[in-house]
Amino acid sequence: MRLTPLAAEHRAAGAKLVEFAGWELPLHYGSQIDEHHAVRRDAGVFDISHMLALDVEGSGARAFLRRALANDVDRLGQAGKALYSCMLAEDGGVLDDLIVYLLAADRYRVVVNAATADSDLAWLERLRPPDAMLRPRRDLAMLAVQGPRARERCWTAFPELRAASEPLGMFFGAAAGDAFIARTGYTGEDGFELMLPVAQAAGAWQRLLAAGVRPCGLGARDTLRLEAGLNLYGQDMDATVTPPECGLGWTVDLAAPRDFVGKAALATRTPACSMLGLVLDGRAGVLRAHQEIHSAHGEGMVTSGTFSPTLQASIALARLPVATRPGDSVQVAIRDRRLVTRVVKPPFVRRGKILV
Repeated sequence: MRLTPLAAEHRAAGAKLVEFAGWELPLHYGSQIDEHHAVRRDAGVFDISHMLALDVEGSGARAFLRRALANDVDRLGQAGKALYSCMLAEDGGVLDDLIVYLLAADRYRVVVNAATADSDLAWLERLRPPDAMLRPRRDLAMLAVQGPRARERCWTAFPELRAASEPLGMFFGAAAGDAFIARTGYTGEDGFELMLPVAQAAGAWQRLLAAGVRPCGLGARDTLRLEAGLNLYGQDMDATVTPPECGLGWTVDLAAPRDFVGKAALATRTPACSMLGLVLDGRAGVLRAHQEIHSAHGEGMVTSGTFSPTLQASIALARLPVATRPGDSVQVAIRDRRLVTRVVKPPFVRRGKILV
């Protein structure tokens, strides 16, 4: 397995280590539930160095990304602005979801998922014109500091970053010396994602822990992102589904005259399902991926499910017949039973507040 620059820090902290997308990463440091609550109530830090940043530069960078991504980078009206987008195959299937930042004129940074990093890079190289350069930034480590007190604890750890990061609005980033700090995340809470040279990663991790930030693993990251209604590539979406079928139709710009890979297919491809949330009240069972769903409108499937520490109930994202609406009831097959489950519109939790 591949190791992040913080592998020694995780071992020293007694983390339970597991394989994820070919990387050795911490599942938890003792209590996944406590780590989850730390992010909802205070601040936690995640090692996300397994993800890959790609710098796109050159006079053709803008046109290249406008062709490669379903969302339009022309919406990035000023340096530092971030945009969430899908990257599609010719048939409209989702190859990956990603964030792209405008760094400066003719300079962008794209952050892609670990599981798809190599295939994303190969796909983008196929599309890249001669006047655009694509540079993988494997020299960077990435940390996500998330929670209602994440920013203040980050400034305690790195007072030198405060001037650049305090003015940032949501989904903005800024360079600060060797680091890039962005007000983005994958938990439904406020906070920062830090990109910094690999050699600085261990020191940064220790400074955050000294500032009272709790180390968190993949377990808490999954329950947090699911409560926030955020898709996980490979579970809630993949190349077999289109953005409208996994709740990401809002990231696709079909109205403008701009062409992009997959646009023609999306214009004619009728969604076969929709993505909604499920809540199973009580303790009768736990919603899990691949469970079958039976509804008045047809069959469906759970794509991601877990027990929510915040709701104290089981929740899930699910592919459901397009006629299904929030407020409906469906039956989920759990072991040998069919349990009645209510349909909701995600997110379940955002900024610490229960929304369903």
